Amino acid sequence: MKTDIQIAQEAKMQHIRDIAAKLNIEEEDLEYYGKYKAKFSDALWEKVKSNPDGKLVLVTAINPTPAGEGKTTTTVGLGQALGLLDKKAVIALREPSLGPCFGIKGGAAGGGNAQVVPMEDLNLHFTGDFHAITSANNLLAAMLDNHIQQGNTLEIDPGQIVWKRCMDINDRVLRNVVIGLGRKVDGVVREDHFVITVASEIMAIFCLACDMQDLKKRLGEIIVAYTYDGKPVSAKDLNAVGAMSALLKDAIKPNLVQTLENTPALVHGGPFANIAHGCNSVRATKTALKLADIVVTEAGFGADLGAEKFFDIKCQSAGLSPDAVVLVATVRALKYNGGVDKKELGAENLEALEKGIVNLEKHIENLQKYGVPVVVTLNRFTSDTELELAFVKKFCEKRGCEFALSEVWEKGGKGGITLAEKVIDVLDSKESHFKPLYDLNLTVKEKIETIAGKIYGAIGVTYDSVANKAISQIEELGYGKLPICMAKNQYSLSDDATKLGRPEGFSIHIREVYLSAGAGFIVAITGTVTTMPGLPKIPAAENIDVNEKGIITGLF
Repeated sequence: MKTDIQIAQEAKMQHIRDIAAKLNIEEEDLEYYGKYKAKFSDALWEKVKSNPDGKLVLVTAINPTPAGEGKTTTTVGLGQALGLLDKKAVIALREPSLGPCFGIKGGAAGGGNAQVVPMEDLNLHFTGDFHAITSANNLLAAMLDNHIQQGNTLEIDPGQIVWKRCMDINDRVLRNVVIGLGRKVDGVVREDHFVITVASEIMAIFCLACDMQDLKKRLGEIIVAYTYDGKPVSAKDLNAVGAMSALLKDAIKPNLVQTLENTPALVHGGPFANIAHGCNSVRATKTALKLADIVVTEAGFGADLGAEKFFDIKCQSAGLSPDAVVLVATVRALKYNGGVDKKELGAENLEALEKGIVNLEKHIENLQKYGVPVVVTLNRFTSDTELELAFVKKFCEKRGCEFALSEVWEKGGKGGITLAEKVIDVLDSKESHFKPLYDLNLTVKEKIETIAGKIYGAIGVTYDSVANKAISQIEELGYGKLPICMAKNQYSLSDDATKLGRPEGFSIHIREVYLSAGAGFIVAITGTVTTMPGLPKIPAAENIDVNEKGIITGLF
């Protein structure tokens, strides 16, 4: 059986200008990164902004196993299938982080015969967007420390610095570091911290900004520290906005690539969903809606994370209104949620399936709270049995959900025809009545508790003293009406990754709360979630190599 990377390397890619032509984009509006990648020019938006919007379809998932359940694969396959049905469709995805590529999950360009290509480029350096974001983040950090070193006219309290450095590699030893050691000219000695690039506020700003003007405004509002008398200090105060914007000038332009079946794909931005807001850029999504009849996008991890943030943060911020949601499930993830060890997921086990399917039930209920039509799709694996498939289908239909089997990993677009037809039927026959989960005018704690209770199923929320103090400060500064970005593990509806299925009787524990004023949301960190992941005992990086012909292997 061929690996994903072998399939991708055998792809018959079209020149990117031919992919653009399918969307009526002229060559003058492309900025080439080789033959198979391009960025859109700034002028393109002015040409298409008056076009009517296409339909917006979100792909989300149940709580996954550690290996992931094929949400991106389903997104890509659905886009390919819509193309086979003569629909003008575009896929809008996030850019992969190097963290998972070298960590546990491997690449994030889809899988099997439903992939975005060039796969190696996409998973590694791509068009340099993440490097630009990392550089902008660390430039701000450098200017902050330099200001303190050079006289500190803003009277920044080194003990109240909240801005962190970043890099896009899982490196646990950088979570907490001491900087400024050495000579006096080497800076002020203080504790510092690193986050992974996809959890940085600049990544969030990058993905939520509508244009360069909005980007600069948001960058200027970043709070980096507080003065000795408790006043916030912003990036604008440090005169850092212009230089940061210059680093992001090209990165903010959406990227165009293609699928294995030459379906256009916009891949831009990439915040994690367990520790950030988990959606691709607003700019790419809005541009896609002007170019296609149907836009298929995805939000990271389970619907309790990615979909909730897509609805309550991205859609509210950008004025988007989704027309349908595809909820991806797998038999193996349902059995995993039913208590089966991940090594035993290939064996038929109807008892575990029945026990674990309550996880799917909860996600269906959650999505229905937003008033958007739901289609459940089962991403089929070769180990799934007919009895297991029939059980899931009957379960979904009894709960008023449309259901379709997906075989896109094996068959590409042809394996997604049934799903595509179901999605088209829903778009044509069912009206979306999208509404966010909560009113932004609620207090910070009321919003946190609404998410915890209505989405996770928690009976209560507890707060560390530092979280309580931070919430009070955020509200005193006038930022209390912002949406909440919950940082939570992806494997459980609770903040305890071992509580699978549909846990009951639990409380959510808020360990830390901090303000992302530029991004326009408040981050609440639950349980043991960290914003700088670590590598597993045997990282995927150990299996990645490049041969004498320059061909990369092992990238899944």
